[in-house]
Amino acid sequence: MNGALIGALMTAPLIAVFYLGWQFAGLPFAPFDIFDWLTRVAPGSVVTFGIESLIKVIQAVHLGNTADVAKMAEQSMAMILFLVGGAIAGMVLFALVRAWEKGPFILGALLGAAIGVPVSLIGHFLTRPSYIPPWAAGLWISVAFVAWGVSLGWVFSRLSVIRKVAARTEEAEISSVERVDRRRFLVRLGGVSATITVAGAVVGALIGRRRQVEVAQGAPWSFRHPLPNAGAPLKPAPGTRPEFTPLDKHYRIDINTMPPMVNEEAWRLKIGGLIQQPLELTLADLRLYEPLHQFITLSCISNPIAGDLIGTTRWTGVSLRRLLQDWKLQPTATHLKINSVDGFFETVALETIYQDERVMLTYAWDGVPLQAKHGFPLRIYIPDRYGMKQPKWIESIEAIDYWDPGYWVVRGWSREARMKATSVIDTVAVQATRTDANGQRFVPIGGIAHAGARGISRVEVQVDDGDWREAQLRPPLSGLTWVIWRYDMPFQAGDHTLTVRCYDGNGTPQIVQSSPPHPNGATGLHSKSASLARVVP
Repeated sequence: MNGALIGALMTAPLIAVFYLGWQFAGLPFAPFDIFDWLTRVAPGSVVTFGIESLIKVIQAVHLGNTADVAKMAEQSMAMILFLVGGAIAGMVLFALVRAWEKGPFILGALLGAAIGVPVSLIGHFLTRPSYIPPWAAGLWISVAFVAWGVSLGWVFSRLSVIRKVAARTEEAEISSVERVDRRRFLVRLGGVSATITVAGAVVGALIGRRRQVEVAQGAPWSFRHPLPNAGAPLKPAPGTRPEFTPLDKHYRIDINTMPPMVNEEAWRLKIGGLIQQPLELTLADLRLYEPLHQFITLSCISNPIAGDLIGTTRWTGVSLRRLLQDWKLQPTATHLKINSVDGFFETVALETIYQDERVMLTYAWDGVPLQAKHGFPLRIYIPDRYGMKQPKWIESIEAIDYWDPGYWVVRGWSREARMKATSVIDTVAVQATRTDANGQRFVPIGGIAHAGARGISRVEVQVDDGDWREAQLRPPLSGLTWVIWRYDMPFQAGDHTLTVRCYDGNGTPQIVQSSPPHPNGATGLHSKSASLARVVP
């Protein structure tokens, strides 16, 4: 157990050192790299189980915003995994040293190198953008692990000295002397470890906060303009989610513990494959095209019924169909393979692009450049598809003559990932009860309904086991966004169960049967309980 304890005590400051190097100089942060690598090589079923289990826990315990909490949980798991690995490595080293009874420093250095070299190679596998040369990043990781291994060897050497000093004492006092000296040494070691860990974490956080201050890009579009339906007579029921999602509230789900940081000056969109002449485009080149502005609701395929992995904002970019006119693809090309800097990829059929000018390469949200966490410098939008089909941080597009399953399709998720019709009750505004001219009281109920690019034609609400009653619909921001609905329920004191259902723009009802998000997206009706017993006339 001493080996595991000391391994953990020595690994905690190693995490802090990696963190400090990451924040100060952009060096690799080994705990996150290892975790991201594991999620990429693990079987799809394992990754899917982890994703769905995490979301279920967050929803059940009401831990907060699902996307933010999930990322925080991933980061915490990455560091815990790293710490546990360090504890196991400490046990291994102590066992080897005891077996050989010599060479703790050499064995520690060898152990550090045996771990550091493979970890340094992970960066090549992840293919993330970095300002640090690969050889320098690999050297940094290898040296840090070797130093850590030597430190473990030193600790074992010190414990051996304590043991030898105790052996010179009277036989009856050996165990007590050794126990006291070892405890004192471990306490001091723990204090030093904690000091280095806390200091590294605090300094790294301060440096990171300073580096994350983004250059002002002007006020978002929504700060300066009214929404297209601002004058609509139907107002959302009090407590309904915002119709337009603030950028800092828009969900973020991707395959990285931390978002890739792309340098705009060095970035180029590489166009290749079955094309007459390979191209490289800058963001400035893309901005020369006539911009396409679209209000869009995007949802994650992992979003459970009534989950918060969904958001609406104004997207700006260029129609991919317009770009194809200048790219001069070869006649045999049938698909475009979209590749991201983090190794994510997806395939879109040329037929889809030619038939729908709304398929776009996006470089701005709400009138400002994409934030790093949302895909800067470029992401794609494909109508009526979940987010798993919409790569961010795009670095290249390859014209190919075959369909290639995307990143999540390979891992067992839907090939089409077409958005399901979904309706949600956001609020039962008990405290906003209104009375009409006849003295009849009504309780406002409201929420959203969404069916991708197919739109919503009708929303209905059921109170307990009563008849389905049609709700009022607020004009949507566009044909690509959710619809805000409202139903003023006649007041009846008591406890009630409210259920909502919707029909898409074609009149097709949403799927009633409940199913989990995997593999095609969640289905089922949403219900909410409410008590009207305490409403004061």
